[in-house]
Amino acid sequence: MIPSNLRRGLGLLSLVLLAGCDMVVMNPSGDIAKQQGQLVVASTLLMLLIIVPVIVLTLLFAWRYRKSNTKARYEPDWDHSTQLELVIWGAPLLIIIALGLLTWISTHLLDPYRPLQRIDENRPLAANVKPLEVQVVALDWKWLFIYPEQGVASVNELVTPVDVPINFKISASTVMNSFYIPALAGQIYAMPGMETQLHAVINKPGVYDGFSANYSGAGFSHMRFKYHGVSDDDFKAWVQKTKAAGGELSRDGYLSLEQPSEREPVRRYGAVAPGLFKAIVNRCVDPKAVCMDEMMAADMQRAKSSVVRKEEHTPGVAVPAGGITGNQNSTVPSSDAGPATAPSPSHSMDSKKSHHDRAH
Repeated sequence: MIPSNLRRGLGLLSLVLLAGCDMVVMNPSGDIAKQQGQLVVASTLLMLLIIVPVIVLTLLFAWRYRKSNTKARYEPDWDHSTQLELVIWGAPLLIIIALGLLTWISTHLLDPYRPLQRIDENRPLAANVKPLEVQVVALDWKWLFIYPEQGVASVNELVTPVDVPINFKISASTVMNSFYIPALAGQIYAMPGMETQLHAVINKPGVYDGFSANYSGAGFSHMRFKYHGVSDDDFKAWVQKTKAAGGELSRDGYLSLEQPSEREPVRRYGAVAPGLFKAIVNRCVDPKAVCMDEMMAADMQRAKSSVVRKEEHTPGVAVPAGGITGNQNSTVPSSDAGPATAPSPSHSMDSKKSHHDRAH
């Protein structure tokens, strides 16, 4: 048995420890994160509709049918109850249906690629409002934020105006990370050679924590940044101050910044090399490297040429004109290829005539 004084002390210690917890996920400052928090609460309450009665009934049965209770009915031959079976199977089935419906609706409404429809629950988004674009790059082990419309960039510091929709375009330099600001929205993966998106809005001014939620190596623990939600005037002032401070994030500068480092201080750049984010996504910041999109376009062109040559040497065989998927010898059409069509009679006759002429 644990002494009563010790029990009271442990309980008091638990309250003290919990008092320092910041339940930012359940009390966020962004509309998307708020909707996600409400989804967690609704799902939990639906599940508690089963969990709580089961726990209560377990304790009740244990007490009622305890050994010392001689008044409890003893029925050794009881084995079935239709009413009980309906409750046991019907209630969980209804909960699962409700959770499935809730998941289906929220999955579409909270799609990170979907542009925002509202500022918050009381304010719809006006049709003429243009989102602020922020390009996010996960480096080893730091965060780079590029503001293409403002022409500035920062390291380990994100600043956006309050009540303005934000369109994040997210990528990574070498390994997969996860971009996560609990007060703003859920986490979105950042992957090299790919671009993911997140649409979100912050509704309260303040300074919030951002970090990587996906382990990415030795410096992962310190891969953190501060997110500043400010007024529109303060955001403009920050942009002007950053530009006035000078410094350009050139391609060579990015290649140096890309090298692994830990505990990087905040840096700001008053200018950014044109097309830098596109080059990062296509892994061709180095002028000697071939961009992925150009490489894929060249591969597709070679594939189409191969298909044309195959058609010339194989008359009467339907080959898709839109290209192939990867293998030059494949006859599987690509996603953008049109439907395959059979050769026209005139084409077949011309081909036969060509073969006949070559034979003679």
